[in-house]
Amino acid sequence: MKAAFKLAVRLVTLATLYFICFAAVSAALLPSISEQPDPAQADATLAALLAVSFLNTAVLAYVILRSRWAGWKLILVIFFVLYGVVTVMPQIETAFFVTRLPPGMLPRLFLAGAIIAALFSPLAVLILGKRRPDRVGDENRPRLQMPATEWAGKLALIVFAYVIIYFTFGYFIAWKSVAVRDYYGGSDPGSFFAQMRAVVRDTPWLLPLQAVRALLWAAIAVPVIRMMRGRWWEAGLAVALLFSVVMNSQLLLPNPLMPREVRLVHLLETASSNFLFGWLVVLVLLGWPRSEGNPARM
Repeated sequence: MKAAFKLAVRLVTLATLYFICFAAVSAALLPSISEQPDPAQADATLAALLAVSFLNTAVLAYVILRSRWAGWKLILVIFFVLYGVVTVMPQIETAFFVTRLPPGMLPRLFLAGAIIAALFSPLAVLILGKRRPDRVGDENRPRLQMPATEWAGKLALIVFAYVIIYFTFGYFIAWKSVAVRDYYGGSDPGSFFAQMRAVVRDTPWLLPLQAVRALLWAAIAVPVIRMMRGRWWEAGLAVALLFSVVMNSQLLLPNPLMPREVRLVHLLETASSNFLFGWLVVLVLLGWPRSEGNPARM
């Protein structure tokens, strides 16, 4: 009971710090692009940011507490993962799809994300008591040891799987929404295959872009898989939650550039597809866990 209470206090403290870091950095670097919100809008934004802070803190705390790594090594990984999933991956798509950003906003988004991750990562590791490894030698257990040819084959499979998942969920969840189609100025051609033909014809750069994003997702997953202790599914759960919850929680925040209905449809689309993809990445990279006694597959 005492240990649970201490953990709860630490999580609340971290969520509060995440809230402060996010609010302070955003206020300092990101100019307001809307009129002064009314009290109801302000309350909704506050509630959403609190939810984002607690959700992201809970997932990151799980990853940190179940990590075999500690100290600066763990801090750097948490920074890399947090910056990657919260800022880099979504803003890559912002750069290509959102044409209504004010001048200079995109670089500020990347900078703000880097500062938030740099502030929060050491605080999270220190407050959760991971300054030193708590099991001597455990951090040296091998993970993902495979020849280059096997890496190439598995990464190719990950790229293929991501492209299929991305466009399938994108069409059957997002593009079926009238609000989403109106927002992007598109139309439903009537079938998934017709939509893919339109993508190849009108936006041929979108396929290679998603292939690159798939490789970036894999790069984010690798250190998480390497450092997670426990059985294989703990790494799978960690990666799936990072890809789905931590990346997409920001869609809970009111956004003057994106209508509420569009945000919520994208939240359903990307949270579900990324959760599935996170598990797939771990299963592909580790191989199906045939033996729990094999440390590379645990």
